[in-house]
Amino acid sequence: MPRTLTMPTTPNFVSSDFRLTRAQAITTSPFSFKYKTQEFDGVYWSADVTLPKMRRTTAVNWQSFLMQLKGQENYFKFADPDALANTGTYSTTHLIADPRINNTNVTLSFNATTSVITAGTALTGLAVGDFFHITGAVNPENNGTHKITAIAGTNTQFTSDRTLVAESSTASCKVRQNVKGAEALSLEASSNSATGTIKVGDYLQIQGTNSTTTNPVQLVQVMEDATETSQGGSALNHFSLRIEPKLRADFADGSFAVFTNPKGLFRLVGPEIGWSADRVSNYGISFSCIEVV
Repeated sequence: MPRTLTMPTTPNFVSSDFRLTRAQAITTSPFSFKYKTQEFDGVYWSADVTLPKMRRTTAVNWQSFLMQLKGQENYFKFADPDALANTGTYSTTHLIADPRINNTNVTLSFNATTSVITAGTALTGLAVGDFFHITGAVNPENNGTHKITAIAGTNTQFTSDRTLVAESSTASCKVRQNVKGAEALSLEASSNSATGTIKVGDYLQIQGTNSTTTNPVQLVQVMEDATETSQGGSALNHFSLRIEPKLRADFADGSFAVFTNPKGLFRLVGPEIGWSADRVSNYGISFSCIEVV
């Protein structure tokens, strides 16, 4: 069973390459050169990092950490070294998953001219600025994550921010939030007094439980400033935000999204570690790591 080790916090890295890799296929016509892409489930973060020159008294802490990882066997929590603190001002450690729509059997029609999605039954609990995720449409262009820019017809007509393909009365569609494949999150504040902003570029640590201390299941980045909507009365404020990459698994109601010092779960890329030293015992250490999926 892998252990999760604590990475030393000092010194911070002097350089880092942080990147996102997707499993994606592309086919190109040999006649027209038009192409089509297909994105699969696989997606992960990875990084190459370099520590500053350090004396042996400091370097031994990093040597111990790297050796105890035992190559790719054990894990550690890690974040983009140049974005350890979020720029948003949300005032508590985390937010809570709050999927407000989970309709697994609804008839949908799609208007290519107006970008309006019409539901056969009312989809309640949503507001302008919210996102929902559609599956089951005949045309793949209509599936995926949509942002609501307008609502009409007593919660049956939703204007999407996406270009749609004309499609009429497709039964057994699913309209949900916080599900595998979604490129958005529906969250609520963790207390009535929690306020603040979530800004583009901020990271969130997706948890599989209602705990901030268990191992994260995914690290995501916010793609635009979050929309905050008050539900009135004593209800908690809600956030709806676009993310990348898409969710690798369902984000269950009540699970936490860590906002303060968010991290992902990483492992070394390979079984080999090493370091260099000069004649006055200044050590140089670099390593590469990859998100656990």
